[in-house]
Amino acid sequence: MPSVKKIIEMMGDKRVHPNAAVPGGMNRALHPDKRDEILSQVDEVIADCQFAIDLFKDYCAKNSKVVTSFADFKSAYLGLIDNNGNVEYYDGKLRLRDSQGVALEDNRDPEDYLSIIEEKVEDWSYLKFPYYKKFGYPGGMYRVGPLGRLNVADGCDTPLANKEFSNFKKLGDNGIVQGSLYYHYARLIEMLNCAEKIKLLTADKLICSEDVWVNSSRINEEGIGVIEAPRGTLFHHYWVDKSGRMRKVNLIVATGNNNLAMNRAVSEVAREFIHDGNVTEGILNRIEVAIRCYDPCLSCSSHALGHMPLEITIREPDGSVRQVLRS
Repeated sequence: MPSVKKIIEMMGDKRVHPNAAVPGGMNRALHPDKRDEILSQVDEVIADCQFAIDLFKDYCAKNSKVVTSFADFKSAYLGLIDNNGNVEYYDGKLRLRDSQGVALEDNRDPEDYLSIIEEKVEDWSYLKFPYYKKFGYPGGMYRVGPLGRLNVADGCDTPLANKEFSNFKKLGDNGIVQGSLYYHYARLIEMLNCAEKIKLLTADKLICSEDVWVNSSRINEEGIGVIEAPRGTLFHHYWVDKSGRMRKVNLIVATGNNNLAMNRAVSEVAREFIHDGNVTEGILNRIEVAIRCYDPCLSCSSHALGHMPLEITIREPDGSVRQVLRS
C-alpha cells in the first residue's frame, strides 16, 4: 500500500509541502492509474491497521496497571464532529467535553473559536498555553488529537473503526478515556478509520474528476479554517487587505492546544518515578514516553529560530535549583 506521503506525492508532486492545493481547490486531479494503484492495495493496509490494534490491545491486557495509571489525569477534550456526532477531520463543528463526558460546548461553529479559547503566555516557555475561557487558567486545560477526538465523538463513520471505537469507549467512565498511553490506541483506531475512508473515496470514480477548482475574484478580508491534523485541532485565522496581502495571522496548532496537558503529563510521571531527587536516564525515558503520547512538534508550534535544546530544571520545595539537565 502506498504510504500517506506517497499518496500526497501522487496528488501534489512532493511528499512534504505539496503544491497541488490552491485557493479555490486543487490545481490538478488524481490520475486514474494512481487511483487504481491505491485501490488495489488498500485492503492490505486495513488488515495491517487491524493487526496493529490487536497488538496494542494485547499489550494493554498484559500491562493493564501501567497503561491505566501512566500520566492518567482528568481534563476536558476538544475536537471536530460531523452532523451525526462522528469523528470528523476536515469540515465539522467543535465539541468540548469535560472529564465526565458532559458537553461544555457542542456543535459550535469553528469561526467562534475565540469565544471558547484564550491563550496564556509564560516567560519560561516558547509556547503559549491555550485554555477553555469559562474555566480560566490553568483549570481550563483541554486535550486534542486522537484521544481528544474519540472522547468528544459518538462514533466513527466506517464499520470496522466504529466497532473498535465502541470497545475503546468501554475503557473509561462515561465513555471518557483519560490515560495518556491510550493516545496510541486512539491513533490506531483513527488509522483504521482513515484507511476505510480511503477505500470508499477511491472506489468512487468521481475522485478522478477534473472539476477541482472554483475560481473567484472576490477577496474576503478575514478567513478562518479549522481542521483536525493528526496531532489535533488546528486553527488558522487570517486577515488580508483589499489586495489580498496578509495583514495579521493567528495560529493555534495542535501542540499548543496540548501544551497544558503535556506539562501535566510530565509532572505526573516525574512525581511517580523521581524519588529523593535521583533522576536517572530511565526516568528521563519515561518522561519522554509521556510527551511522545502527544506527538508534539515544537517547530510547528513556536516558530523559534535555531536549535531549541531540551532543558529540565529540578527545584527544591523552596524553589531553589537542585539540578539542571540539558539535551
